[in-house]
Amino acid sequence: MPFYDDYKKKKMTKADHLKFDARGEEEGARYRKSARQADEQRRSFREDKPLRGNGRFEKTERPDKNDVRRSGPKPPRPERRFDAQREDRPPRPRPESKPERRFDPPRDINPYEPPENLLSGRNPIREAIKSGRDIEKLLVAKGDLSGTAKEIIAMAKEAHIPIQTVERSRLDEITRNHQGMLAFASAYRYYEVEDMLSDALEKGEDPFLIVLDGVTDPQNLGAVIRTAACVGAHGVIVPERRAVGLTPSAVKASAGAIEKIKVARVTNLKRTLDMLKEKGVWLYAADMDGEDYRKIDFSGPLALIVGAEGEGVSRLVLESSDYKVSLPMKGGVGSLNASVAAGVLMYAAFGSRA
Repeated sequence: MPFYDDYKKKKMTKADHLKFDARGEEEGARYRKSARQADEQRRSFREDKPLRGNGRFEKTERPDKNDVRRSGPKPPRPERRFDAQREDRPPRPRPESKPERRFDPPRDINPYEPPENLLSGRNPIREAIKSGRDIEKLLVAKGDLSGTAKEIIAMAKEAHIPIQTVERSRLDEITRNHQGMLAFASAYRYYEVEDMLSDALEKGEDPFLIVLDGVTDPQNLGAVIRTAACVGAHGVIVPERRAVGLTPSAVKASAGAIEKIKVARVTNLKRTLDMLKEKGVWLYAADMDGEDYRKIDFSGPLALIVGAEGEGVSRLVLESSDYKVSLPMKGGVGSLNASVAAGVLMYAAFGSRA
């Protein structure tokens, strides 16, 4: 703007100041005139709506639909009855009285009934260990142990009884009165391996033994015992740890065959196999990389070794065996059930011994 440029170049005089004030007045008058014109336009569009004192239009209030004074009384709503029947539908007959529903559990079912082979309490467990009763395992609650509990644990270690430390809640799930200790006794008595060898000697037969390595299913153990009794085996050998023992389920699965055959439980399975080898017993271990069992001669004193399904025979036991035998597999199935594999090998040996 030339006015402001002149202002910067030379010093303003009194006449310049008067000229500057006059221009400011003209600008202000022009702005006020445009504002009045805008107000007049707004009034022309809303002539029916008066202005408030602050220059704003008043809002038109909408009638309240719930206000009875403005809308008038509402017509009465028709009465609804849920028991009303339709004219085209016949009424349904209703029973006079609703039968009472009660759940009465059978009286012969006791949810807190402990297993038959369960020993609860410190005194029964201590007396069972003193008497030499076969015990599968001892469960001890975590925490501080008093003098009586320490004495029982020491006795269990001397008797080579497996000891397992669990939470107290686990014992509460089994039975209420446990005093921090539970023991599972064997459902049937165990024999020694020497008893099996003596039995074979008295009958004038070569020893025929079945060895299970790591089988944890009681149903498999019961089935093996039953098949072993059918083929005339002299005994079944199971390890003390990481294997199932003579539990009530295993005895039941044997279908009474436990009365016809001896079962031994050993602490060290490899040491037992070495002892059998010294006495002239041949060891045959079931292994997938072994020779076809149909080509093996099972005559003479022998012990068949069968491992758990999937894991098979352990490495140390496999190294102690004299022969490795396999069962041919077809159809894409990788392995057989432990009791089925043991049954096939037992009858193969039974055919060679006949």
